[in-house]
Amino acid sequence: MVDNPANAAAPDASIAISAEHVSKRFGHVQALVDASVRVHRGEVVALLGDNGAGKSTFLKSLMGIHAPDTGRIVIDGEPVQLTGIRDAQERGVDSVHQDLALAPDLSVVDNMFLGHERFVRGPGRALGVLARKEMEEICDAALTDLSIKLPSLRVPVSELSGGQRQGLAVARAVMWSRTAVLMDEPTAALGARQSEIVCELMRTVASRNLGVLVVSHDLPRILKVADRVTILWRGRTALDAPASELTVPDCVAVMVGYGMDAA
Repeated sequence: MVDNPANAAAPDASIAISAEHVSKRFGHVQALVDASVRVHRGEVVALLGDNGAGKSTFLKSLMGIHAPDTGRIVIDGEPVQLTGIRDAQERGVDSVHQDLALAPDLSVVDNMFLGHERFVRGPGRALGVLARKEMEEICDAALTDLSIKLPSLRVPVSELSGGQRQGLAVARAVMWSRTAVLMDEPTAALGARQSEIVCELMRTVASRNLGVLVVSHDLPRILKVADRVTILWRGRTALDAPASELTVPDCVAVMVGYGMDAA
């Protein structure tokens, strides 16, 4: 059961998604101790931490995959108890997973509408006939809005480059999001130019009045694109500061716990 103390501060409606004092244990492993993060609409927040700091567990808690043992999650100003990914999606929060979760043999448009298919009206609906023209028009508009250029909407995803697949995954999340987009290592395994394009895309997504939370190990690049940085150390939030005030050495020092044991 997630704690919801009566004396908790009233939620800030400008915050797209936040987690407050979250803890999570798996058997003998205490993955999260006291983790907090807040992401305002129109803001890019980088979630950093060394391996084992609890980033994946924390992100999965915000996605609805893991239920926190204590603490609370707030989406669009309202405390919520998430029971799964679909629950988070229904509240306007979507995710870009590290493996992208794309179906390689399906086309661009089919991936964009995977789980959200549109069907024709009339007798064809009962037969499961897809409204392909409508789906392609919506898909094309969504990609164009984010300045994502792909060779065709009908090409299989397996024929796209790594950067194009990443762009598609982001566009899909944005198309179905109303509140926030959570990204797990979006520049992993990408080249320099492709990584820059994805970072530009993060800013574009935030400009759509969505909150963007990004887990990343690419410190130099993420410090340039993020508005704020939250760093986890041993399952707890060790730092929450404007990205403009931090350097890579600053972040590394906190990530490895420099001075934390003494504190």
